[in-house]
Amino acid sequence: MSSAAENGDAAPGKPNEEKTYKKTASSAIKGAIQLGIGYTVGNLTSKPDRDVLMQDFYVVESVFLPSEGSNLTPAHHYPDFRFKTYAPLAFRYFRELFGIKPDDYLYSICSEPLIELSNPGASGSLFFVTSDDEFIIKTVQHKEAEFLQKLLPGYYMNLNQNPRTLLPKFYGLYCMQSGGINIRIVVMNNVLPRSMRMHFTYDLKGSTYKRRASRKEREKSNPTFKDLDFLQDMHEGLYFDTETYNALMKTLQRDCRVLESFKIMDYSLLLGIHVLDHSLKEKEEETSQNVPDAKRPGMQKVLYSTAMESIQGPGKSGDGIITENPDTMGGIPAKSHKGEKLLLFMGIIDILQSYRLMKKLEHSWKALVYDGDTVSVHRPSFYADRFLKFMNSRVFKKIQALKASPSKKRCNSIAALKATSQEIVSSISQEWKDEKRDLLTEGQSFSSLDEEALGSRHRPDLVPSTPSLFEATSLATTISSSSLYVNEHYAHDRTTLYSNSNNQDVTVTCPVSKRKREKLDYYCGRKCT
Repeated sequence: MSSAAENGDAAPGKPNEEKTYKKTASSAIKGAIQLGIGYTVGNLTSKPDRDVLMQDFYVVESVFLPSEGSNLTPAHHYPDFRFKTYAPLAFRYFRELFGIKPDDYLYSICSEPLIELSNPGASGSLFFVTSDDEFIIKTVQHKEAEFLQKLLPGYYMNLNQNPRTLLPKFYGLYCMQSGGINIRIVVMNNVLPRSMRMHFTYDLKGSTYKRRASRKEREKSNPTFKDLDFLQDMHEGLYFDTETYNALMKTLQRDCRVLESFKIMDYSLLLGIHVLDHSLKEKEEETSQNVPDAKRPGMQKVLYSTAMESIQGPGKSGDGIITENPDTMGGIPAKSHKGEKLLLFMGIIDILQSYRLMKKLEHSWKALVYDGDTVSVHRPSFYADRFLKFMNSRVFKKIQALKASPSKKRCNSIAALKATSQEIVSSISQEWKDEKRDLLTEGQSFSSLDEEALGSRHRPDLVPSTPSLFEATSLATTISSSSLYVNEHYAHDRTTLYSNSNNQDVTVTCPVSKRKREKLDYYCGRKCT
């Protein structure tokens, strides 16, 4: 696909010209898709239902549809083409797993013309969406189609274990052959419904190397931005209630481990953001201008196809995020850092890139020129870890629990202060009771020391009297109250001048500190200086 025409892009300077893909007009591709799928699915209904066997994943059925028609095929005004169907029984099982009936599948794809979408990527693929918004039809390269066919057994096992996933839901793989050209297409679920306007669309890989939307992309009416654009626009991330956040991260982690086991890398998270506040203003403007509403599709027929159904758990809207708008189209409720109410639509896309030789060479070359950890192409294990870290830390965040009110804080702080004060007072009171007991003992010993030093007779007036219980309690209370602010102790002074009753000054060595001596004066009735 070297030329613009082969890449499916319109010629420069001719915006109204029909796009081509591999030199085939998009209208011819759309018509061939509808004719081929209409025939193969209708023919498949005649085959009985049975269990899927291993060989069913590698079966290829082919039918030739000439323009003049045949006994089995209708006539058409497109060039003759051959239409191939890969693993028809396996894909029929996948469609049944998601609740898609054959009649609904045919009606969605074949009843009305397919709608062509713009492609913001560099692959040059064509994208079509069905008129009821249910399915996306994408052209893929030969290597991608081959890889998907090899992936089908593991994909089958993963869907059996868990149909709720953000991975693409593949409903069919086909190939149209015309004029020696093979055009392979895959039918998938539609991640972004057209009936819900996306105010912001992002393609996120978790890398930063050249991950900014080009100037040409920004000029579009609905541009698709990239990682660096998201970090600039939504630098605080997107906020969810706890239950939804845990369910989303659990689904992402499991899906990334599945992709890692298949050695898949370079995938993206397609994220569409619908701002409810903007939507209300737009509806008011449409009402004032008497603009009729756009055609809305009917009830959704595919199971597990919406973003809310794809994540684990019920995904309830918590913290009153979504209240006014009940018609959410399966979007996940969230809030921006500005407090805006949002609906998010998301899915993992571009999973058909395996870490083959060319990708290894591409990473090795880019790692020599740039920081190897910032480029998108990387080994699958590192890519998955980087992808999850970016989603967990920069894109999706959890709403923190509400903090206690100031009045409750004050009540709690006062109660805590009272409890702390009681503990301090009780501990100090107990300390002073113990100290008082020691002082009484030291007072008696001090009296004996005085008699020995003076050589005097035993004198009753020198014996300290024991204070009454009331006095001791009053003293302990007074000392406890005043001692709350005493933090320093005087140094021990073991030499003091003691005066006895005969006014004789005798110098003795006191075994207690100055602070205790001052208390001792109260019990002894004499002054220690």
